[in-house]
Amino acid sequence: MEYIALTGIADSVIETLKNHNLRTIELRSPQNFFSVLGLDAGDFVLLTSSRLQDLSNGTMGLVARVVQKQISTHSLIMGNDLYIEEREATMARIQLKCKCMARVRDVLSKEIGKPVVVDVLEISCYEAR
Repeated sequence: MEYIALTGIADSVIETLKNHNLRTIELRSPQNFFSVLGLDAGDFVLLTSSRLQDLSNGTMGLVARVVQKQISTHSLIMGNDLYIEEREATMARIQLKCKCMARVRDVLSKEIGKPVVVDVLEISCYEAR
């Protein structure tokens, strides 16, 4: 199966998602943000703790279904008598429901600024390796 991959996700987030039905995560990394833009509610995504540069055949991850997606922008204005500085940050929040564990068979695309796409083999909880 081909899925969009979110890389560099903390192991604790993946474990929490495995142990609970529904969790919302917030993504600020540019590469993961571009990947989330290609997702809609109902799509499946692979979450892995491996960094984008380390993503390769055999990488383990968790497959989850996107329940909701939200894109938002926050503005912060700071200043003093000499200057005013404004910053904006855009982030994505996605609510996920765990499906299964999976192993990457092939990395199909990992270009900067485009969604990371992988071909994965879903692993049943009954397979002992």
